Amino acid sequence: MTKVDIFEKVHEGIGLSKNESAEMVEAVFAIMKSTLESGENLKISGFGSFIVKQKADRRGRNPQTGETITIEARRILTFKPSGILKDQINKEISP
Repeated sequence: MTKVDIFEKVHEGIGLSKNESAEMVEAVFAIMKSTLESGENLKISGFGSFIVKQKADRRGRNPQTGETITIEARRILTFKPSGILKDQINKEISP
């Protein structure tokens, strides 16, 4: 599914114009993006949590040369689905 597909689903579900639907979805994504960029975690009830984690410097190895290198500290983003979402996804598979 792409952003355009999401715009269409919002348009069909709520009845807003296509442009209004696109603006609303883009606004939600912009809020989510700025929240995560600032280092805050984002929890959406019934959906899951986006968690920003800080990784420290660590030693690594260049696989081509075998040379030891330092991998810089960085932030990573992880997603943990809610129990409700997991149940919904797995309900489809159960016989």
